Amino acid sequence: MNEDKLLKGGFTLPGESGYEKLTLDLAQKWGADVIRDSDGTVLSDEILNAGYGIYSTICIIRDHNEWAKSNQDKLQQTFLMTNPKVATESFLTFHLLDDFFDQQFEVNDSSDSVKYWQVYDRTTGKEVSPSFWTFEKEAGNVIVNNAIPWHRYTVSFLAYRVWEEISMYNHTTNNWDKEHLMPIDPIYPETQEYMTKWLTDWCKANPATTVVRFTSMFYNFVWIWGSSEKNRNLYTDWASYDFTVSPRMLDLFAEKYGYKLTAEDFINKGNLHVTHMPPVKTQRDYMDFVNSFVVSYGKELVEIVHSFGKKAYVFYDDSWVGVEPYSDRFKDFNFDGLIKCVFSGYEVRLCAGADIDTHEIRLHPYLFPVGLGGLPTFAPGGNPTQDAKDYWNHTRRALLRAKIDRIGLGGYLHLVENYPDFVDYIEKISDEFRLIKSLHENGKPVTMNINIAVLHCWGKLRSWTLSGHFHETYKNDLIHINEALSGLPVNVDFISFEDIKSANLAKYNVIINAGAKGTAWSGGDNWNDDQIEELLTNWVYNGGVFIGVNEPSTVDGRDTTFRMSNVLGVDENIPAKQCHGKWSYEVSSITDLIPEGSYIPRRCSVHLTDGNAKVLAEDNGTPTLTINDFGKGKGVYLSTFETTPINNRLLFNLLLYSTGNKLDSDYVCSNPNTECAFFSADKKLIVINNSDKPQSTTIRTEYGTQIIKEIAPFDTVIKEL
Repeated sequence: MNEDKLLKGGFTLPGESGYEKLTLDLAQKWGADVIRDSDGTVLSDEILNAGYGIYSTICIIRDHNEWAKSNQDKLQQTFLMTNPKVATESFLTFHLLDDFFDQQFEVNDSSDSVKYWQVYDRTTGKEVSPSFWTFEKEAGNVIVNNAIPWHRYTVSFLAYRVWEEISMYNHTTNNWDKEHLMPIDPIYPETQEYMTKWLTDWCKANPATTVVRFTSMFYNFVWIWGSSEKNRNLYTDWASYDFTVSPRMLDLFAEKYGYKLTAEDFINKGNLHVTHMPPVKTQRDYMDFVNSFVVSYGKELVEIVHSFGKKAYVFYDDSWVGVEPYSDRFKDFNFDGLIKCVFSGYEVRLCAGADIDTHEIRLHPYLFPVGLGGLPTFAPGGNPTQDAKDYWNHTRRALLRAKIDRIGLGGYLHLVENYPDFVDYIEKISDEFRLIKSLHENGKPVTMNINIAVLHCWGKLRSWTLSGHFHETYKNDLIHINEALSGLPVNVDFISFEDIKSANLAKYNVIINAGAKGTAWSGGDNWNDDQIEELLTNWVYNGGVFIGVNEPSTVDGRDTTFRMSNVLGVDENIPAKQCHGKWSYEVSSITDLIPEGSYIPRRCSVHLTDGNAKVLAEDNGTPTLTINDFGKGKGVYLSTFETTPINNRLLFNLLLYSTGNKLDSDYVCSNPNTECAFFSADKKLIVINNSDKPQSTTIRTEYGTQIIKEIAPFDTVIKEL
């Protein structure tokens, strides 16, 4: 192994003009080979000419206010819906922006826009004819006439987004005193002409830039702010397409697909189309249309970057909507690299699994005074070193399983000056990352012969994710399962219900279906397809393992609540079953299967269907973990799953046991607080402590039993066998 190679490289440092010495000193200490700018910072000539690769961050749709002010009809838009109002007489008045942050939105009152507006009687669920409502342009009001007293009404309308949301967040977080940035929409030919020229001129003016870091492409994830500080965050969904809409986009969609979308196709009774819910045909069609446009015009911009001898990376956050790294079109962009900010292990796997040459993760904490949750980081009361340890503890597990090419930080570098322990810790994990990366380059780590398919409505398109960062989906069982799987020595695919019919299920040992009733993750109405039950039941009978969590395979109107209850041996307790008798049971025990300290809270109340399933854990008389033999296979049920180091081991044990593997197989740590990865090409065994206390562990290997004593909290031990 080339030791010099491990001392430097694979690290992207945020530089800052005015802090040249700090920038170059930390570049040396952290082994950076690239220096980048961040939102709100610039790089001086001294930094640009210091011999490092240079990432230049551009958000192609913002920071063009002069052009935007002259072309305000080319701003990005969204559908908004007023809060419902109850009619007390025959007319109602809505001031359209009363419910929304007036610095974020302005009403688009053009005729092209108003033709898409809708007024709904939500009591009846019917649209109100446009002949019964009028728009007062000067006042910004909609007047509903002939209203039915005591019915609820809403108005859905198009609004310009006059403050780009990431700029808005950074502005309010850092108390910036500067002009608000507006997002321009490339769906218009005039915008494309402007953006193409701008990028060409920019590339000419920035010869030192080696990588153009697109942040990201054109459309931001939806983030709607409210007028009241008591409910500022009205709606957030990192995978929603609401911010891509415009009269032109809708008109072009109708031309291609032969039918027109309405405001209600987006508003969806006020629910919008949250990614947690099963997608509908209009939604899928629209997403595909937007993805096609984003790729086709995005490819043109990437070609401009390449024509100047620069590489093009895309940041898989912020304005990423329509990019879709797991779509079949992603390769058409011809990007050179993908960058993903990470809080968790599943986000590492999301980045690592994309089909692209370079995979880079941006570590947390971000170098801002406060974090995304509003708590102090590089500010009084903050502890950035502990934050970094916590985040590294999650991401490191996944880094052992899948190769990442680069890591980095972002934000204001000067904030680290008063945190020398943070500076030292980043040096430590940078060196650790480079070692892990070098091992991956020489060969893959040893993996168990356990092939898992995670089954949900989105399938491959939402591999390793749900709807954003962990903190936005933390109560969902599947995001916890993804996090656990991200660091386990197993093979994982993500499949849809359509794939069940076309895929070769025999290649999978395990299929996991997890989530609440009616969600995209459990499957919703997909379970009304009898063929799905037939194929999965046959697959389990012939040796497969079906793991259901919370309300798996749940759909209304059938003889069972869980369609896979015959395999699982349990079904949900519902009011219709309250007068029915329930099988009694005794809690069974399987040696070492359930680690001490693991837990399975009751989220869904179930009963045994035929008394044959083994109950391994319960909560006040309700089974929370069961295993049922079905033919040559098994059904495993968990009431819920929450990721912790110990619970992750519980899931791993269930995978091992149900697939016929020994719980003490080779390269499995005896201590569930620890995990390991063996890179056979280098004969290197990496052991990690996932806890905040010293741990010892024993590991069986083909080279004999290894005993690792007193691993420091959150530390890593590397042993050559």
